[in-house]
Amino acid sequence: MNVDLQRAIDRYVGVPLCALASLLERVLQRRTPPLLPRRIVVILLSEMGSLVLAQPMFALLRDRYPGASLHVLLFGKNREVLDLMASVPPENVITIDDRSLGGLLRTLFAAIRTLRRLRPDAVLDCELFARISSLLAWLSGAPLRVGFHRHTQEGLYRGSFINRRVLYNPYRHLSLQFLTLARALASKTHPLDKEHHDPGDFPLTAPLPGFTAGEVDAFQARIVDDYPRLSGRRLALLYPSGGILPIRAWPPENWRMVASGLLAEGYVVAIIGLPADKPLGRLLSEAVAHPDCVDLTGYTRSVRELVALLGRAALLVTNDGGPAQFSSLTGVPTVALFGPETPRLYGPLGDHASCLHLALPCSPCLTAYNHRNSPCDGDNQCLRRIAPERVLTEARAVVARIRPRSIKDTP
Repeated sequence: MNVDLQRAIDRYVGVPLCALASLLERVLQRRTPPLLPRRIVVILLSEMGSLVLAQPMFALLRDRYPGASLHVLLFGKNREVLDLMASVPPENVITIDDRSLGGLLRTLFAAIRTLRRLRPDAVLDCELFARISSLLAWLSGAPLRVGFHRHTQEGLYRGSFINRRVLYNPYRHLSLQFLTLARALASKTHPLDKEHHDPGDFPLTAPLPGFTAGEVDAFQARIVDDYPRLSGRRLALLYPSGGILPIRAWPPENWRMVASGLLAEGYVVAIIGLPADKPLGRLLSEAVAHPDCVDLTGYTRSVRELVALLGRAALLVTNDGGPAQFSSLTGVPTVALFGPETPRLYGPLGDHASCLHLALPCSPCLTAYNHRNSPCDGDNQCLRRIAPERVLTEARAVVARIRPRSIKDTP
């Protein structure tokens, strides 16, 4: 479904519904929460990459509440990432289809019925300030509802029915803020969670995903069969697309220069992306015009295959987006380009990645406060001013210091 339509529904339908829910909350009798929650639902609807950033939170919930069953509510298109990392049992996943308005409404009501039957003790709303997720937390009937709250900030109204209110902090990495949501279940401070820990106290590197026996070998054999020039060569992957937010994309000419530079250094270069990115992939491969530059946009048929491809690569250069986050699952040396958003919040987990970001006065412009709706006119100088030479220099440095982890089949 169109992103602008989602924003409009969230604003013009979500605000009055949140106000109504807040009024009803004052008169409803809620269940008394148990001392230890037995059924916990995590609502994480948004991009696939956020599921990788949430892995430390899932680990903390399992550690602190070992007897609780964990459930996840998310958009169906993102389920594959959740299953890949085995965050929760497959039967504990509830999905919503957001590909069309009709599908959204139909599956939304089905999800609400499932939540009501589940009778969760606690719901963690991991969306920043989306109203649909806060309403789902309220409609679940859970006595404990954890979520980000505006506190003393103006705007971003989501009602008053979130009763474990976490302060959104734009200066802390999102993975750490997800950890705060988990700790807020038991916190007694105001605002919630004033625990102090060193960054090393948290498992901020996502776990390697498990693959079925022979799955990775089969994929590697297929790609070498389809693209023999990749066999036995150092592979550099380039992700030039901005995804659903085109303003996150570095200019195509810069990608052409980086591809040519990597080819000159002995890499074989592959351009990756979704099937919708095929025109961009074809444009770049034709502009580079080198037999060792191949267009793999749309080639991987699943996130599992994309992660297997990342596990085979010697280098990833990527715009801010899914591949940047998935790189944490393999530790492939990575250069990630940020501009409209900031690596302070969304940088990949782990020390394998180097994030380039020019902090112009207007950057970052995609924030929780504007629902990632940038005021930029499309002239994204925050990215355009990152020179290809700087990217190539950073690529050499990160490859020299990082040894990627290996992807292994799980029998």
